Amino acid sequence: MLENLHKEVNYRTSRSGGAGGQNVNKVSTKVELLFDVENSMVLTDRQKDIVMEKLANRISQDGVLSLKCDETRSQLSNKEIVLERFMHIIKTALTPVKKRRPTKPSKSSVRKRLSDKKKLSEKKSNRKFKDE
Repeated sequence: MLENLHKEVNYRTSRSGGAGGQNVNKVSTKVELLFDVENSMVLTDRQKDIVMEKLANRISQDGVLSLKCDETRSQLSNKEIVLERFMHIIKTALTPVKKRRPTKPSKSSVRKRLSDKKKLSEKKSNRKFKDE
């Protein structure tokens, strides 16, 4: 189902700074990925709510998720990188968090911890008597 998300993605390109010589001044290699979460046809309403909640710091007030990439000097590779990041972010956001079930330590582990503690305590108390 999430495979169709790339069809709802828009790209914006611009010139990026950094290394690249004259290439930087001529070619738009920086890629910005824009995804309208609220108007997505692929995501269900529940999934949209989850994405909006978990990725709130990356989503504008218009409900648009924005990711940028200007790592390489190639627009195509920047596009691939930002799309890969986008898919990873969405999948992680939609992965349910396992609820932690609290467990008690076993009786033997408690016994061992207390006996180790007692041995250490005795060892230290023996040091005190030797000094006096």
